[in-house]
Amino acid sequence: MQEIIGTSNKILEVNLSTQKVLVTAVKPGERKLYLGGKGLGLKLLYDRVHPGADPLSDENIIAFMPGVLMGTGAPCSGRFTAVTKSPLTGITAASSCGGPFGMNLKTAGWDGLLIKGKAAAPAYLIITSTGVEFKDAGDLWGLDTLSAQAKLADRRAGVLVIGPAGENLVRFANIASGDRFLGRGGMGAVLGSKNLKAIVARGGVYKIKPVDQEAFQDSKKKATAYINRNRITGTLYRQYGTPANVALNVKANILPVNNFQDGVHADAMRISGEETKRTHRTSHHTCKPCTILCGKKGTFAGQTLPSPEYETVCLLGSNLGIFDIEKISEWNRICAEMGMDTISAGGTLAWVMEATERGFVQSNLKFGSPDGVSEALTDIALCRGFGREMAMGTKALSEKYGGTSFAMHVKGLELAGYDPRGAFGHGLAYAVANRGGCHLSAFLVGQEVFLHLLRPHAVRAKVDYVKFFESLNNCVNSLQTCLFTMFAYLLEPPLTKYTPTPALALLMQELPQVAVPLIDFSLYRDFWSAVTGIKMSRSEYLRAGDRISVLERLMNTREGIWRMHDTLPDRLLKETRKSDTKNRTVPLEKLLAGYYKKRGYDHNGIPTDKTLRNLGIQP
Repeated sequence: MQEIIGTSNKILEVNLSTQKVLVTAVKPGERKLYLGGKGLGLKLLYDRVHPGADPLSDENIIAFMPGVLMGTGAPCSGRFTAVTKSPLTGITAASSCGGPFGMNLKTAGWDGLLIKGKAAAPAYLIITSTGVEFKDAGDLWGLDTLSAQAKLADRRAGVLVIGPAGENLVRFANIASGDRFLGRGGMGAVLGSKNLKAIVARGGVYKIKPVDQEAFQDSKKKATAYINRNRITGTLYRQYGTPANVALNVKANILPVNNFQDGVHADAMRISGEETKRTHRTSHHTCKPCTILCGKKGTFAGQTLPSPEYETVCLLGSNLGIFDIEKISEWNRICAEMGMDTISAGGTLAWVMEATERGFVQSNLKFGSPDGVSEALTDIALCRGFGREMAMGTKALSEKYGGTSFAMHVKGLELAGYDPRGAFGHGLAYAVANRGGCHLSAFLVGQEVFLHLLRPHAVRAKVDYVKFFESLNNCVNSLQTCLFTMFAYLLEPPLTKYTPTPALALLMQELPQVAVPLIDFSLYRDFWSAVTGIKMSRSEYLRAGDRISVLERLMNTREGIWRMHDTLPDRLLKETRKSDTKNRTVPLEKLLAGYYKKRGYDHNGIPTDKTLRNLGIQP
């Protein structure tokens, strides 16, 4: 087997319209400036896709980026990123995914794959170490994701496929890689618009070796120890998967119920990870390589199926007033086979249920009843009947029929499963997230609710941590490894681990200017330097995260995004949760100006020329 020391720096660019293939190199300096994964993918699109391009046109590009850790065996490194312009929001979308595709693309010798143009007829691609084969996909078109992957199965390959939802341009269609998905922003519709059913990567040609093997092994040993001893990564998620979040969110009154009308429900624990493990005998079903082991499978309706993740349990469960894990599992299976994002699907159905209640639309869907949900999901995927309109997402529905005040999205992307009226910093993170209603841009609910390090209803310090975690998360997604490692890599270093929680919380809440520089994220930087051989200081590494955040913001402002779009649904700004006796709403305006100042944006949320110059971004 041949070896790649560090990175190949080779990008494969495929034009489906002309069937021409171009191999380009990562430009000198770009690796250090944008790292890889999400950051480098954004830079490649920035240089190639002009403002105003239709996301479903030949002009749009989708980039698949493995990141520098892929193939090294680092803990939780079996993830890759896709970046494109979203047909759901009209702005940038980046999504992280596990499954076998990324590893095969990387070990075929490619640090990135860019797809542009449109095939004349349904097609799929085979990526090898020597280039690309263009194949007819006539017999694959119309198949669900499981059937399509089965037809393309190859032990030496990783496969990306879309389902009927992607073919029918459902605006929140996703892309499958095994049992994992590039979920958010409608990336499946981008491939569907290009007549591209699947991409097969045949890897195993190259072995990826870090430049500094000794430093890499030291970091790997430390990272594994941190993950295994951390309460969340080594116990909670390992035992119960991400649905362990249900119990945490119920306690904090932030579990979305009935389209975010409330934050708690008497039956909520029926869909918790603890209860699902007990009743459905869940076991590990993870990305490779993985150390946390949060992915689960179990027995549902007599079948062994992937167990629904937290966001699915929440958006297709509690947010519809449903607390039957068997039903949620059925809807998870339908979305997986059809190729649809469960968050946006659940958010859309919740809006329809409330809009039906209020008389804006007519449907047989109602909160608390599973009747008609399976049919509605299938109708969306097939764009059949009212499903064709639901396939456009919550924003488009509410703008057509009314009911924008309870359309739970930001910038067109449906909100994930955390009610920010119980976590104000998370509310700011939702509002300013570059891809829209994203819980992972800066997962502040972790500090506010899970770890009790920040007061959830305080305004002080939240701007500091939203900015910091946005940048650090961009570094992690550009390295790339699982974001869940942050619980271990940030909490287990000695200074944090052995500082009493009350003292740590007081420091973080009251003195963020002291606390932020003390946060030890050196493992990420150490992994980066060991693999690439490029030395970076703490400030240089975090500055790369700043650069990625601001570049993505610049790309969005070129599409017309500004202050008026950095907001939350009226429900979160003006209505309280039914169970909240203190009647709290998100004080967003108190936070927004401070965030813009920290980021170097003007009053309208647009990066200033000075900020762009300081970060080395060419406007």
